[in-house]
Amino acid sequence: MRRNRTIVARVGAVFAATAAAVLAFAAPASAHVTVNPSAATQGGYAKLTFRVPNEKDTASTNKLEVDLPADAPIASVSLKPVPGWTAQVQTKTLATPLTDDDGAQITEVASSIVWTAAPGSEIGPGQFQEFDISAGPLPDVDQIIFKVLQTYSDGDIVRWIDEPTPGAELEHPAPVLKLSPATAAAPASGGSDGGNGAALGLGIAGAVLGLAGLVFGLLAWRKASAS
Repeated sequence: MRRNRTIVARVGAVFAATAAAVLAFAAPASAHVTVNPSAATQGGYAKLTFRVPNEKDTASTNKLEVDLPADAPIASVSLKPVPGWTAQVQTKTLATPLTDDDGAQITEVASSIVWTAAPGSEIGPGQFQEFDISAGPLPDVDQIIFKVLQTYSDGDIVRWIDEPTPGAELEHPAPVLKLSPATAAAPASGGSDGGNGAALGLGIAGAVLGLAGLVFGLLAWRKASAS
């Protein structure tokens, strides 16, 4: 009987350790500011959602600034209201005007968007908020890097501005929207969370391995009980 209890205890410990490792791996990725979807089509329009988690236990997020890249201007940007938040769009004058679908010249475009929370509407600890914009036509570039500043109620500002670098693990990665030519099929991205998809897949794989270990352990326990 003592031997059986030892086997069960070991199986439980293995399963718990596996689950903890999976959660520890997935948690940091889910805490990043992301743009959803993570891919779209050049020349098209897209609804872009910036998902902003609050990473602090003792402060709330009360301001968000999203910068639109100067080297890849977007002719039309509109915002979806966020209850309890006000939004202000900063604009810039283009050195080279854009031409819209009707042939009109566009000389001024959005350069940044600043959302500010009213008292009581901040993003509290353990919470997240989503900020939606409609943007287009999207420029003929491979990707758009949105640099984001997240301000906390204690005055701290987290700068999500690190640009992607092959093989590098960034501490504060900027949200990236990948763009593909209109003639190519853009990757499916309806429920994408940017880089979180890979972490979720690895997390599921780890959970499956943990469950497999539990099954083998139970089989071993049953075999030991029968002997």
